[in-house]
Amino acid sequence: MADFSLTTLFVVPVAETALPTTLSTQDLTAGQVGFYSDKYVVLTSGTIAAAPYFYVAQGRENTYLQGSKRSDKIKGCPSGTGCNSNVTEWYKTVGCPTPLNQVTDIGGWTVKCGDIVTLTLRSFSSYLSTLYLNGLTRSVTVNAPCCDCDDSPCDDVNVPALIDAFIVKLTLAAPGANPDNIMLSDFFTFTRVGNDLNAVLRIEGKPLTKYGQPCDVAAFPFEYDRMWFRAFVYSGPATTVDFIVSDACNIVAEATTTQNSNYAVGLGAEVAQMEKNFYSYQAGYMKHLYRMAGYNANFESYVDLTEVYDLYYIKFNLMNKDAYNWGDYIPIDETVIIAVPQSSELHTALEAVLVAALGAVTSDQICVTTTTAAPATTTTTTTSAQ
Repeated sequence: MADFSLTTLFVVPVAETALPTTLSTQDLTAGQVGFYSDKYVVLTSGTIAAAPYFYVAQGRENTYLQGSKRSDKIKGCPSGTGCNSNVTEWYKTVGCPTPLNQVTDIGGWTVKCGDIVTLTLRSFSSYLSTLYLNGLTRSVTVNAPCCDCDDSPCDDVNVPALIDAFIVKLTLAAPGANPDNIMLSDFFTFTRVGNDLNAVLRIEGKPLTKYGQPCDVAAFPFEYDRMWFRAFVYSGPATTVDFIVSDACNIVAEATTTQNSNYAVGLGAEVAQMEKNFYSYQAGYMKHLYRMAGYNANFESYVDLTEVYDLYYIKFNLMNKDAYNWGDYIPIDETVIIAVPQSSELHTALEAVLVAALGAVTSDQICVTTTTAAPATTTTTTTSAQ
């Protein structure tokens, strides 16, 4: 569901090491962030809970015709009961700079000697869905190794040899003479894990290439992307109607995803894009983000692109709606986002003030940066670098 909140973003500068304790909003230096009462008196973790409401405020570099940048009125309820809060959501997103790649293991092979077996990969990302309708779909077909059982009939296929045959096919050059044709090894690594009938084919997605940075500042140069895929192994040759590969009647191996891909969160580039997205609320006038930087006189950025940021979200409803009795009242939902560098000395003090005002914060994720552990016995076939 789309979020139509009026959003104000505050990016804490790396250089700010302490919250203001004795200043009013007009005394804030450029970029400095603080919390203030209805009387514009600075608030701390010991005084904010008693305030009728509070503002988040930030000093501006360009103060022509305008004062400090500040949020609308926020009334918290740290006790959770017995007070009239306008806050509807309050949570924290932990910055995670390392995205995980998807890892899928294919095992449980039920292939007989000499069978024709096909593996189909269908992968998706912003890149791939732009290039290919319904994602990139490629299939490779191999003949299962023959069994040499002398005079005793047997059906058990040599699973490691079957997996190695698939890896050879999966890492071959792309079809056609065009050197730019996409190869599966551009997006995946293929590994055999184990040396017996329980061996699995491990398929891992590779990190995506960064998008180019266009000169047009309004072109959303930071784009969220991840690659995820599905794998099917079925009997028979590949066909041109790959949309039927999920037919359960022909599946001869089980694909199990052991690690899902995710997005990097809180990168400096992401927060810099958010500054552009919410530019309309950076200043009291000139609300258009012009393509020529010289026209954006009021645009101020406090992002450090080398930093990773934690994001605090406060969603709340407009206070004092009874004051707008001159006509039909339209409820307004607002959001304040405070981006704090993880390396900042201000991190602990700022969270303490917010917790004192709003109650305990819910962190919506745990930053996971490790990949699937390698098993004890692993045989790897090297693929070309991306």
